[in-house]
Amino acid sequence: MKSLSHAIVITGGIGTGKSTVGSLLRLYGFKIIDADAITHNLLVKYVKELEAMFETSLMNEEGFDRKALGKIVFNDEKKRRELEEFLHPKIKEIIKDEASLCEEQGVPYILDIPLYFEGGNYQELKEVAVVYTPKEKQWERVLKRGYEADETKREIVKNILDIQMDIEEKKKRAKYVIDNSGSLKELQKEVEKFLDYIRKKYVNLKI
Repeated sequence: MKSLSHAIVITGGIGTGKSTVGSLLRLYGFKIIDADAITHNLLVKYVKELEAMFETSLMNEEGFDRKALGKIVFNDEKKRRELEEFLHPKIKEIIKDEASLCEEQGVPYILDIPLYFEGGNYQELKEVAVVYTPKEKQWERVLKRGYEADETKREIVKNILDIQMDIEEKKKRAKYVIDNSGSLKELQKEVEKFLDYIRKKYVNLKI
């Protein structure tokens, strides 16, 4: 990926509040390139290929069945690697194309990449902010989404946490940390501090 001098990576972990931070940044007018959204679109686009790969149906009456895919790939490392090898080059190509358009504008924009540290596909991007929440609070917040009563979902979440790099390690590696250990009001203040950081880096930015 060629030099993307205005790109700022936002990463974190399940339950850390990364999506909320992204929503707040959108309110300030930031363009967000969302790797999760790109992934979902690709899963739908290539559902037939994925069904052939895993020899099972991945559609239900509501559309693409991410729960069914999760049960497959988060319980079998080999199959997870197969999925990553199939998807990651496509995801990176789309991110590269969208980022190139953003670079033409000459203003900072956000790359929302959940597995930035784990994937190793974007290490040339050095401006990285981690949305941080202690691991026990991650689990607590995820359960509050309605996962507590669903054993299958709880197992998937546990497997995701096991696969993801420990949030404390991500915190150490980050260039900037957005602390989401407290309330939404406190998170808004953290985002405002992050905006101050961006303003200092891009002195001509009007936000």
